[in-house]
Amino acid sequence: MRRTLLTAVLLVLPILSQGFEEKLYKQHGNYKIFYTAFNSSFIEPNIAVANNIVRGKGKGLVNISVMEELAIGVPSIVTGRVFNMLQQGQSLEFVAVKEQQSLYYLAPFEFEDADYLTFKITVKPNDGSRSYDYDFKFQKKMYHD
Repeated sequence: MRRTLLTAVLLVLPILSQGFEEKLYKQHGNYKIFYTAFNSSFIEPNIAVANNIVRGKGKGLVNISVMEELAIGVPSIVTGRVFNMLQQGQSLEFVAVKEQQSLYYLAPFEFEDADYLTFKITVKPNDGSRSYDYDFKFQKKMYHD
């Protein structure tokens, strides 16, 4: 039940942010790579505890999902970094979350209020078994709640 609630939150967030961001995914060949970044306070406290997510002021999560077919996650290696406007960077440590056919990758990060962040992500579909990877970036302004 807790994982189902987390999945619902993570799937609804991109829809809610649709009006605020240009696109919700990047297309690379047959793959759609969905992405979003959000304040960790959007996760309910009991769900955060059950999934080892730290909530708090200045704590965010980036969510990456790789799909060939809608709602069927492709196992991937996801790496990345996030940079603020002063080019101060943080490594993103992604953790895979699997529920039924859904598969997404979450990484925590820290930010200052009204921070304009650039996320640089690398995705290697199929756990890197293919010889290519996809690099992309997106930007998001983050606020403390």
